[in-house]
Amino acid sequence: MKAGVLALQGDVPEHLAMLRSVQPDAIAVRRPADLAEVGALFLPGGESTTIARLIEEAGLWEALSERIREGLPVLATCAGLILLARDLAPSASGRDPPTFRALDVTVRRNDYGRQRESCEAPVRVEGLQDPPFPGVFIRSPRILSVGPQAAPIAWRQEEVVGVRAGPLWGLTFHPELADDLRVHRLFLAAHGRRVTRSARAARSTPRTRRR
Repeated sequence: MKAGVLALQGDVPEHLAMLRSVQPDAIAVRRPADLAEVGALFLPGGESTTIARLIEEAGLWEALSERIREGLPVLATCAGLILLARDLAPSASGRDPPTFRALDVTVRRNDYGRQRESCEAPVRVEGLQDPPFPGVFIRSPRILSVGPQAAPIAWRQEEVVGVRAGPLWGLTFHPELADDLRVHRLFLAAHGRRVTRSARAARSTPRTRRR
């Protein structure tokens, strides 16, 4: 199976370096043709409104929406979680991006404060043994509610900081900035069979053009 990192803006080098430690043939996804080659995708942290604009400009919005509907496994971190969320609570900036509305959560952007409030804190992740995962929180979104079609999978003390809905995982923290491969390994191991099927379907299904 082959995984990719959406490589338009944000923590792309960090995600690729981490992912290639697990899967050497992982690729950067910048075009629809790249997306068709992968069976799993990592949506990195960054600036969510910028990433949303660049996805549209690259002609990836419709293709990615379709792949998500087909069951593409996606691990979304920080800004990536915002783009997957079904609902966004109004943020202080008032300039929230469009989303794929695929993950049944409500989140608010930058709800942990400014850059100086960024921190590292232990995170308990379902499926990982001790020690706790070193969660890096940088201008992170906050999960305000989890709908019936999603379930919590990660907690900072009692606060939910990660959710899952089938093949879609969303985390408020940055596993790509921790010196710990366990989250990447866990995600890929959980979706190995689905990754293979999803990549095969993407290569065999013709894409419709936007009108």
